[in-house]
Amino acid sequence: MQATLKTPVHFQGTGLHSGATVHLTVRPASTDYGIWFKRTDVLLGDAMIPARWDVVEQTALCTRIKNEAGVSVSTIEHLMAALAGCGIHNALIEIDAPEVPILDGSSADFVLGFLKTGIVRQGAPVWAIEILKPVSVTRGDATASLVPADEMRIDFHIDFVDEAIGQQTKELNLANGSFIRELCNSRTFCRQADVDAMQANGLALGGDPAENAVVFNGADVQAKGGLRHADEPVRHKMLDAMGDLYLAGAPLLAHYQGHRAGHSLTNALLRELFSHPDNWRLVECDAAQAARLPGAGVHMGEFPAVA
Repeated sequence: MQATLKTPVHFQGTGLHSGATVHLTVRPASTDYGIWFKRTDVLLGDAMIPARWDVVEQTALCTRIKNEAGVSVSTIEHLMAALAGCGIHNALIEIDAPEVPILDGSSADFVLGFLKTGIVRQGAPVWAIEILKPVSVTRGDATASLVPADEMRIDFHIDFVDEAIGQQTKELNLANGSFIRELCNSRTFCRQADVDAMQANGLALGGDPAENAVVFNGADVQAKGGLRHADEPVRHKMLDAMGDLYLAGAPLLAHYQGHRAGHSLTNALLRELFSHPDNWRLVECDAAQAARLPGAGVHMGEFPAVA
């Protein structure tokens, strides 16, 4: 069955790029509502934005969605990943700023908030998007693809010159609570040279390796408490992909493969997927299919101790 939150859950934090304080509330929603954002600080005009692939407006450093009135919300990927990983299909997200708070740089705080407040089943079946044939996009040396599968899988490979990152590869079946156990506490990361460039251009003003990011500089690692996983960077890339893929509008029955991919390529992949109606179909999940979806049967015991 579809799921939503038992009661509203509130978050407060700093915008990664703006450095501003943000208040955000995730509220329960009715069946077949989907995921929507509402800018509570926008008093005139349309403040509602659907969490959907076709309203993604910027994907260079984060994922930003924007409605036809020009109202936007950015850095939504960690929150979207938490919703996907907890199996929450319907929610209204109220936010008083144009950027989701970065919190600790991962999805962990969102996941913990959802598990504490409670997730409830609703009186309607879950619909999923089944991939019918392989779809792929390539830009330079980066590739992202979706191939048919009877569950959600993510394979990811990254390759960085920094000694502390290097090449990392991970494969994961996202059924049940594996997102919570394996990925949710992996933090956003970047190279020191990128931090310097972003801050020189008025971005990453809220980024802080002592609080919400992992910064690499050659063999050097700056992070609160050190790395949470030896391969935390590739895990975070998988977390980002999970959030960006949830903008499909429903859970995917698919095998996602990313090679040096990022927000932009994953959104391009969704656009390619939906550009041809014979690439996919919407299916009503039976009990066996629903049990293989991300978030099925999640509970607090799956939350990682290192988060």
